[in-house]
Amino acid sequence: MLSEVLDIHDTPAHYFSRAEGSVKLVSEPEMDMSPETTWMLAVRDKRCRESFGALFDHFAPRLKGFIMRSGTTADQAEEIVQDVMLTVWRKASHFDPHRAQVSAWIYQIARNRHIDIMRKERRPVPEALKEEPNTEPDAGQILALEQETRVLKLAISRLSEDQRDLIEKAYLGELSHTEIQEQTGLPLGTVKSRIRLGLERLRHELRELR
Repeated sequence: MLSEVLDIHDTPAHYFSRAEGSVKLVSEPEMDMSPETTWMLAVRDKRCRESFGALFDHFAPRLKGFIMRSGTTADQAEEIVQDVMLTVWRKASHFDPHRAQVSAWIYQIARNRHIDIMRKERRPVPEALKEEPNTEPDAGQILALEQETRVLKLAISRLSEDQRDLIEKAYLGELSHTEIQEQTGLPLGTVKSRIRLGLERLRHELRELR
């Protein structure tokens, strides 16, 4: 799943561990500070990548299950999830905990993105997508989601350090290949090659592990 935030929006292995302890933030009045809210505010206010990793770890497999319930294939669902989670990172400043819970905000992004894709492909939008999503998976779905997360973590851990580092800069740091070249001193061709090979390796590892 995160493989796709790695495909077009990837994330290195260490971003998959949950943030330990709470992120110190200026608390907002009369607001329920659930772990998800704490992580989201840390991403919004501090651009905290560890907290984004925790959000991804929590939501990506759940989003995949939600999208697949409308008949979308696993591969297509992963592509949508990667877009959704990148949008969460880039548009974190739009999140207002007084207007919506984190889960509702993220699932709405996923729902809109999925509907947009289906309309562009001139496919009918399933009734399930027209309804408000149920964000709580059942016991069977939880077990499947946990297995998916374990597989993804293992696949990412098998990338070389150089590949993870460049993928991080490109997709979480939102740097262009030219900016990465300037920052690292590597030739532009090397930057592009390492990112491409890293994503190919990730897809290969996921196929082997599933």
